[in-house]
Amino acid sequence: MTRRSRRDEEAVGRFVERFAVQLADSGIPRMPARVFASVLVADEGRRTAAELASLLQVSPAAISGAVRYLMQVGLLAREREPAERRDHYRVQPDVWYESYTRRDQLLVRWLQSLQDGVEALGPSTPAGQRLDETRRFFAFIHAELPRLMNKWRKLRAEGDG
Repeated sequence: MTRRSRRDEEAVGRFVERFAVQLADSGIPRMPARVFASVLVADEGRRTAAELASLLQVSPAAISGAVRYLMQVGLLAREREPAERRDHYRVQPDVWYESYTRRDQLLVRWLQSLQDGVEALGPSTPAGQRLDETRRFFAFIHAELPRLMNKWRKLRAEGDG
């Protein structure tokens, strides 16, 4: 039998705020970042809007906008238990894997736009060369991402992920 360790709620709160800042630094708006981090640390992997508002000490309107954003970008899903009136917001299964899969689709669009930019600027101009360097970097990432994702699936299946 495994023993469940006690949570240090103050340390969890500090983690949520620190991770939210890091997510915000990467481009996720601040309130959705805080909400996502708060759902991520819930043992059940889900919270209600009321729980989130109380935990983060913000208005229900702030939570509403944040969960709407997080659902649109695929980081949270909304669910409701039978005969219950409250929605629960759950971390999507394989959230990071799915996020990077969508990122790969975005890379394909960027690659075409960058190629169009290189052609418009001329490949021998300084700006054209800069865009082509960017295009080649994203082409590299696009080519390597499937291999990396397959490696992750294998590690996860083996229990090492």
